[in-house]
Amino acid sequence: MARPDVPTCQLDEPIGQVRERVRAAGWDACVVVNDQRVVLGLLRAGELERGQHEPVAQVMRPGPSTFRPHVPIEELAHHMIHHDLPTSPVTTSDGRLVGLLRREDAARVALEQTRGRHADHEAAG
Repeated sequence: MARPDVPTCQLDEPIGQVRERVRAAGWDACVVVNDQRVVLGLLRAGELERGQHEPVAQVMRPGPSTFRPHVPIEELAHHMIHHDLPTSPVTTSDGRLVGLLRREDAARVALEQTRGRHADHEAAG
């Protein structure tokens, strides 16, 4: 569900270079990681527009909300919608990036699963 192909960057990279790389990849977000791929921050569309030569560390959102892969998709979707999060990193228990979850993907899958359970319940009843 989380997209593993999300662009990543490091704290000392110039924001202008990161912005170009992210756009070329067709994304509007970048996950800031260290050498072990531990999530340190997040750049969403607004942060990607800030500056040119400033390091990522100066413009990123530090310590973004993250989720673990085992969390039910309905819970993820609800949290992302309730807190107006367009994206959220999914990480292992030690903070390593698994991928980036987009709110629309979480909501779509949660709705599909809910409809599937409803249809199963009607068929059984």
